[in-house]
Amino acid sequence: MSSCFAFVRPLSSLLVAALALAAYPAHASVGIGAQPLAGAEVLLDGTRATLDAKWKYWEGPRFGSSMPIKWPIVGDPVDKGSALSTNDPAVTKGKFGVADIVTKKEYRDFRLHIEFLVMKEGGNSGVYLQNRYEIQIQDGDATKHGMGAVINETPSPYFLYKGLRQWNSYDILFRAARFKNGKLVDKARVTMFFNGVKIHANQEINQVWGGANSGIDGGNDGGKGITDTPGGLKLQCEGHDVRFRNAWIKEMTLERAQTNFSPED
Repeated sequence: MSSCFAFVRPLSSLLVAALALAAYPAHASVGIGAQPLAGAEVLLDGTRATLDAKWKYWEGPRFGSSMPIKWPIVGDPVDKGSALSTNDPAVTKGKFGVADIVTKKEYRDFRLHIEFLVMKEGGNSGVYLQNRYEIQIQDGDATKHGMGAVINETPSPYFLYKGLRQWNSYDILFRAARFKNGKLVDKARVTMFFNGVKIHANQEINQVWGGANSGIDGGNDGGKGITDTPGGLKLQCEGHDVRFRNAWIKEMTLERAQTNFSPED
């Protein structure tokens, strides 16, 4: 797909998306400011205490930092309060895997909410489900490698991105891959809302992209050798200033190979 914004939607589609978003009830649990569901665990709340309690560096093949986590707590440029910045001093631009952070707890099936803001043009990070499957964050990229894509597997819904120095949200229901007698029988699946609009519905995920420096199983059979192990939620550091806030996760068990959900669920 061309990088010159191939995912163009007609005005009618944009209008439908806007009306759908406006129709969500006040108690909907997706979009900017969505509050944790009952039983959810708060992962980021703008404080150093929560960062230190819940997160650690991912010590992958390219790891080049050291504890404690060097990601700074910084001001929220839009609203009052604070947020977490990916601007780790150990990382040069474009070199992922050096100082990525991952939750201390590992997960299988879960519902996730996270908010992010890109400070400068080309800002790049990523949300890794199970420290395997990347949901891309990249300003200026509307390809299948770009903003909001299940990286390299789905088109980017770039038209929903609010732009630089504005808060955006991902709401995700994820089902881990399933195995029987050691063999993969169901691929991982994800449903996702981007800024309150559903853009991936029960999407199968085929592999880990980016090689061994990207995450768990990235070095197995070209990323297709998925193993039956849980993994943490990982946030990527690529030498940019991307900020995160209001992240929470709720563990669940999804018996069926189905992740589709509505904001009211």
